[in-house]
Amino acid sequence: MDRTVYWNREESNAKSSHDGPVVQEARILALCDPKDSYNEPLYNGPLPEGAKLLKVGSSLVDFDEASIIKQNPNVIFVSHPGAREPLVELLNKFSSVEWVHTRSAGVYFIASEGLFASSVQLTNAKGMFSSTLAEYCMLACLYFAKDLPRLMQQKNDVNWNQYPILELRGATLGVVGYGDIGMSCAKLAKAYGMKVLALKRNAAGFSDPYCNEVYGMDGLNDLMAESDYVLVAAPLTEQTRGMISTEALSKCKPSAVIINVGRGPIIDEEALIDALKNNTIKGTGLDVMTVDPLPKESPVDKSAGY
Repeated sequence: MDRTVYWNREESNAKSSHDGPVVQEARILALCDPKDSYNEPLYNGPLPEGAKLLKVGSSLVDFDEASIIKQNPNVIFVSHPGAREPLVELLNKFSSVEWVHTRSAGVYFIASEGLFASSVQLTNAKGMFSSTLAEYCMLACLYFAKDLPRLMQQKNDVNWNQYPILELRGATLGVVGYGDIGMSCAKLAKAYGMKVLALKRNAAGFSDPYCNEVYGMDGLNDLMAESDYVLVAAPLTEQTRGMISTEALSKCKPSAVIINVGRGPIIDEEALIDALKNNTIKGTGLDVMTVDPLPKESPVDKSAGY
């Protein structure tokens, strides 16, 4: 049975395999950092009619079973990165839970056999950040095309000498992971006059008005070789972990830019650093890193252009 719900902010439309809301009245356990400022609307309210926040905690010890079970919790909201094991334990303790929702688009940080063996409905925030990340993608492209560091340096130096810049029109954007985020980026890229290539797990028979060509997963090296800008927007799975490898990066044009808005570990970070140092690629724009936030001693920032 399909127990997923899809929602896209741009379309403002819920699409699911069932009719009606997941629960009529939400009695919520928040498996989150109590100091997480992004969750303040949940912590401080006001909440929608029928919704009640029962408890906030980041580990199992924060949830007192004896007092909580009497309140019959039916929703768990998750945003804590270490939630995988505590979530399964909460599901085992509170059989009344019907719905688990993550604040992020990715669910890899809570994915487990215990979760998927349960009967709860699982939802995520797919589509919530697609527009923002699409704008970030275009910002990264323009940063390198217009040589923004030079522009800002000349401004600081009061130096108004002209210098050559590139157009995005006619350039190729290769999208690794053509889901909701990838498609949102393709929409903007198309408006700039760019050619869009996509790498998609289920490529057979797929087409849309924003994508010029679609590759299956075995087409990664071809996409890397043809692209002026490579956008990584795939989810983190065992198949995608480290897929932007030394081999993949070796196929790039020396003028290519790698942009990552997916998950840090999809790119082999050591391979990326070597590619930058050896001028195998021009630069990189990283919204996510393997270790996030990036440690001050990391060579990524010293090697990258962005």
